Amino acid sequence: MLVFPNCKINLGLRILNKREDGYHNIETIFYPVPIKDALELIQSDDIDTVHFSSSGLSIDAATNNNLCIKAYHLLQQDFVQITPVKIHLHKIIPMGAGLGGGSADAAFTLQMLNHTFRLNLSISQLMNYALQLGSDCPFFVLNKPCAGNGRGEILEIIKVDLSTYTLVLVNPGIHVNTRQSFAALVLPPENNTQISLKDIIMQPIETWQQHLKNYFEEPVFKMYPVIKEIKESLYNMGASFAAMSGSGSTVYGIFKKELTPKIKFNANYFIRQLSL
Repeated sequence: MLVFPNCKINLGLRILNKREDGYHNIETIFYPVPIKDALELIQSDDIDTVHFSSSGLSIDAATNNNLCIKAYHLLQQDFVQITPVKIHLHKIIPMGAGLGGGSADAAFTLQMLNHTFRLNLSISQLMNYALQLGSDCPFFVLNKPCAGNGRGEILEIIKVDLSTYTLVLVNPGIHVNTRQSFAALVLPPENNTQISLKDIIMQPIETWQQHLKNYFEEPVFKMYPVIKEIKESLYNMGASFAAMSGSGSTVYGIFKKELTPKIKFNANYFIRQLSL
């Protein structure tokens, strides 16, 4: 079975507070983006458990920390009918980039196992398993524009129409450590009068720059000024809105379709221009 896990961007990201379990409560809008890995799963009689291989971008995580393997073992411990498999991942989505590529791979692995072994898991059950793999993972089970709360797992499908815009993604090849970003984060005072992100994105996109904020930008920009420079460059090219996704390092710009931006970045950067 072959699937193509896609990535996401965050339209705004507020970190509200730290929870007793060590996680943080957030508010964000997840938006799926059609930049995709390729993930294949086949049943195998010549191995004892799961065998993982990869191509494309180098994956630096240790095998026992690989989310595809974790997804396999997570379901196998509850379903004895899951037999050994071979998984191959062709990695296209940059890692440590705020795009959720690893989370997508994990969520798609769960769905492939569910289909291959006829586990008959519901969407809700798949999302519960996905949450055990990562806070972003449940979103990729739904894979539609969603308002995210809690750790990111409390999801509400919403309508966001960006069909008249072009998305430009720029990643400078910097791997941002999420824990380091959280450690450097200074939370603003709680403000119960803030407009919700769901309400903000219903307003004209030209107003987003004033209200739609990613709290990670300030600490990440201090650590890596080049990421801030990318955001400023996208605005200089005419973006209606530009922001960093997740905890970085990818920055995106949303442009009116009639405006074709002249992309001027380092040739080594990961750059994609897409219709939304």
